[in-house]
Amino acid sequence: MSPHLSVNSCRLYSFEGLHQAIRGSQVEVMQLGRGKFRGALSHVGIGDFSLSIGSFSVGVRTQRIATDDKLVIGMLLNAEDPVTHWSFDMRPADVLVMPPSTEHDGTFHAAASYAAIRLDLAEVASLFRGEPRLSDPATWISKSHYRADPSIGIASTRRLPLIVSRLARQQAALSDGAADFWKRAIVDAVTATIMHSLPPDSRGPLPSAIQLVRNVEDYLDKAGARPVHVSEICAHFNVSRRSLHRAFDDVLGLGPVTFLRHKRLCAIHSVLRQSDPAAVTVAKVAMQQGFIELGRFSHYYHSLFGEYPSETLGGRGARARQEPRRHAAGISA
Repeated sequence: MSPHLSVNSCRLYSFEGLHQAIRGSQVEVMQLGRGKFRGALSHVGIGDFSLSIGSFSVGVRTQRIATDDKLVIGMLLNAEDPVTHWSFDMRPADVLVMPPSTEHDGTFHAAASYAAIRLDLAEVASLFRGEPRLSDPATWISKSHYRADPSIGIASTRRLPLIVSRLARQQAALSDGAADFWKRAIVDAVTATIMHSLPPDSRGPLPSAIQLVRNVEDYLDKAGARPVHVSEICAHFNVSRRSLHRAFDDVLGLGPVTFLRHKRLCAIHSVLRQSDPAAVTVAKVAMQQGFIELGRFSHYYHSLFGEYPSETLGGRGARARQEPRRHAAGISA
């Protein structure tokens, strides 16, 4: 069944508004810090999966009751003062695993912001297939805290709010395939710190690197124009991210993420080249292919094709006018 995408955002003027700080979970909240409460709350829903991002101006105490049967993975985006969850001291970009049917308590001593994804434990087998530990539901049934690697976590703290903002503006225009891509991108951003902490894959020899790359290319051809996330590739071929990277680097001299980006850029180029500038925008086409930061997308596009996406789209009329001339010249010759 195709995933349905919804994005909702609201301003908060009291701590009671945080009772659904994580979409689908009932959270008890008490204000600790003095002053007028101000905050914001956004929820992204893709099928039964959700991302919640919240911020607030004063310290609060939060408690999730044990009746919630979903897995929650949270990330602290920013905090002015100390934050503790259970007995874990949290720093910005740290990740916390809240198992299903487990009570949870957190204390924010001042203004802070967070992100949390909520999903069915049964989903981890398909989302993380290829990563033996992450695809095992047993990995997610214990309370866990992961300290962020600055080079990974900080990028996610900036990226997640940007995804919400752009999805809110583009949700009606996104295909089901694009919505699924963004679900995987969100999961990838939240769990990157966990992935980075895993030990090297030691399951034995890989299949032929050349054969694996060819199989991936065949899979992408069958996927057609929809964007394909690297986690989908890993899940389909039951191969870890590290192993996939090694195969692509050996065969093509570039990693799978770069390869998939080039593939999506080529799809965008083809669409823009055939589209009417009056009916299509670069932003809409870029979002359909999984690009959210238009400045960075434009840089990637120009580096690959030697022109900006607006030039490709705007050049359609000139090409159309040139085609009849070439055709007529061929006839007269």
